[in-house]
Amino acid sequence: MTDFAEYVTDIVHEPTQADSPGFDLTVADVYEVVEPGRIDFGGGELDPAGVAPHTSEKRNPDDDYEWWTLRAGQYLIEYNESLTGEATVTLQPRTELLERGATHPTLHVAALPRVPLSVGGAGLKLKENARVSTIVETEEMPSNSE
Repeated sequence: MTDFAEYVTDIVHEPTQADSPGFDLTVADVYEVVEPGRIDFGGGELDPAGVAPHTSEKRNPDDDYEWWTLRAGQYLIEYNESLTGEATVTLQPRTELLERGATHPTLHVAALPRVPLSVGGAGLKLKENARVSTIVETEEMPSNSE
């Protein structure tokens, strides 16, 4: 079994994040895409999309953490954690995220990019540092050389 803490930095609370198969990642920021990016064939006209932080607020004045109220739509999330780049892992949404009508793509990564978050239905209330994703070992594909 892989000790993901070897490959993950900026961990919020390791005992909780490592308490399931894989290693859970937490949300640090939520962004809205406010200006279109550009993608071309050769990459000479590649431009990033313009993004702006989505507003968050405390539910109670004494709270330590803020909440994002997300309507149905598309967002970008940024993680608290980073990967060292020494291994490629599979990044997937947690079941808790899926069961609340939100998801993000499953990716094979050696570094953590901002990830598109799709929110459906009535929206989602997302707390700062919520565990939204899990990294697991990337399985090798069987070869067809037989």
